[in-house]
Amino acid sequence: MSHEYPSTPGDYDANSERLSTPLPRIYVASLADYNAGRLHGVWLDADRDPAELQADIQAMLAASPESGAEEYAIHDYDGFGDARLAEYDSLELVSRIARGITAHGLAFAAWADIQAGDETALDRFEEAYLGHYDSEQAYAEQLIDDLGYQQLLDNSVPASLRPYARIDTEALARDMQLDGDLHFYPADDGGVWIFDGRV
Repeated sequence: MSHEYPSTPGDYDANSERLSTPLPRIYVASLADYNAGRLHGVWLDADRDPAELQADIQAMLAASPESGAEEYAIHDYDGFGDARLAEYDSLELVSRIARGITAHGLAFAAWADIQAGDETALDRFEEAYLGHYDSEQAYAEQLIDDLGYQQLLDNSVPASLRPYARIDTEALARDMQLDGDLHFYPADDGGVWIFDGRV
């Protein structure tokens, strides 16, 4: 099934999402200290250049009471929404996801989760993101309206039958997802973020 999807974010104000999006942070711990039974680490704002993150991590390791503390791991994170980080993810990936969240809100975190480690796909967020909607069906209804299908149907059906002639938007949304045309991702507010699955 091929469609031209609307590229506007529906009735969602992306700016309000950015205002409520927490700042992505990571907790980086010294492994030498951890193995010695002590916690020694630092919380870092993650939406910065990887070299800056590395410099702060090196400063944390240099301040370790354990001699020769050189290795670290990400032991916790906050503000990353549904994006998942692993202990040894690269600082480049962490920075990239954090910067995307800061720029685009938690929809970017959903996109990062969908891509499951495909770093090159993160660059396609703006092309793939179709917006935030109350539901999958709300998106299908807008799509039908934008494409003029409902008006076409109304014009071709006798007036007495128009109240009964409707496109099954629930089935349309389900089929678009099953076909891989769209990704529907549950948003924190109960709505959905929608991504073009063909991007």
